[in-house]
Amino acid sequence: MATTRRGFISAASLSTLGLVTAATSLNLLVPEKAGASTKSLKEKTMQNPQEELEDFVYDIENGSKGWTGTGGTAKEATVEEFPVSQSIAGVIMRLTPGSFRELHWHSIAAEWAYVLEGKVRTTVVSPDGTTSTDDFEKGDIWYFPKGHGHCLQCLGDQSCKFLLGFDNGHFSEFGTFSSTDWISHVSPEILARNSALPASTFASFPRKELYIGTGKIATGPKPQNLDPNIPTSDSAHKFRMETDGVYQKFNGGFTKKVSSKEFPIQTTLTALRMDIEPGAIRELHWHPNADEWQYVISGKGNVSIFGSHGRVKTMAYKKGMVSFIKQGYGHYIENTGTETLKLIILFNAGEYQEISLNTWLNANPIQLVADHFDLTPAQTSSLAKHKTGIY
Repeated sequence: MATTRRGFISAASLSTLGLVTAATSLNLLVPEKAGASTKSLKEKTMQNPQEELEDFVYDIENGSKGWTGTGGTAKEATVEEFPVSQSIAGVIMRLTPGSFRELHWHSIAAEWAYVLEGKVRTTVVSPDGTTSTDDFEKGDIWYFPKGHGHCLQCLGDQSCKFLLGFDNGHFSEFGTFSSTDWISHVSPEILARNSALPASTFASFPRKELYIGTGKIATGPKPQNLDPNIPTSDSAHKFRMETDGVYQKFNGGFTKKVSSKEFPIQTTLTALRMDIEPGAIRELHWHPNADEWQYVISGKGNVSIFGSHGRVKTMAYKKGMVSFIKQGYGHYIENTGTETLKLIILFNAGEYQEISLNTWLNANPIQLVADHFDLTPAQTSSLAKHKTGIY
């Protein structure tokens, strides 16, 4: 059907309206008055609020269904449960006396741990064929590089609890490579050829992944390996964080740091133990080289994050919860309770770096800082006297 003149004009008008709408949204229209200015997209972006900061606190103890069995429990926080934490995952694991986290390895992440309660014995094998068996107590940490086979045992007649950290947020403790899972899916004939044992030997083996198993209570001294001739690893997998970490005291608390400098095998992570006393804050600062992942051992507090363009968000957390702060985001921590806020903090870099707001301001000329914040030179000079760290 032929288009009428009126129809053509109507269509043209609608089309023009669409162009005007599009042009308006893209800020392409010519100003109505000579000399008037239009705002660029960048200017609009800077003046209008951006998308709100995502939640950065998660209750790992109560929010995760995890794994539960007679030998223990495991609660994890990966990107599936805690989407903001793309670079670091964590697991809270408990083992009962006589229980063990079976022989396994992780293909995409190194494993770090901090013992919260009880005692743990670990065994690990390295690619060079060397091995190491170590006993851990409360406050000790271990580190196993990606792909190294290992096992964790509750040591003694008391249950143990430890925090596991992994340098990949997409890692899942329930998707690791377990020895029982592999062997249960290989034919007895192949297993017999591989081990020189009769095929009938494998009839009683687990038919699925064991994950956490139970056995005899592990006691000291350290037992001998199946093959006592396998050499011991030259790389220490154990570090006594509470006693040997780099200690720094502040008016409102302290920190104990363990980086790759103090613990050479720990190449992908840095660990920090931090105490913040009631009423104190961990000053405003940021980390230029790493994301930050926190676990609350005890106490309660607020974490406040600055994500640029006026985006600021504060969230409360308490014992058993974790938080995540992206690399370069400004932040501070405030103890809002009546007891010491105790934290374990991980950074996904072997070297520790930070820049505090107070240090930064003091690194500039007095007049420049005064002009920025409309201060008198005397007020600006007093910034140099302010305490930093935790106060």
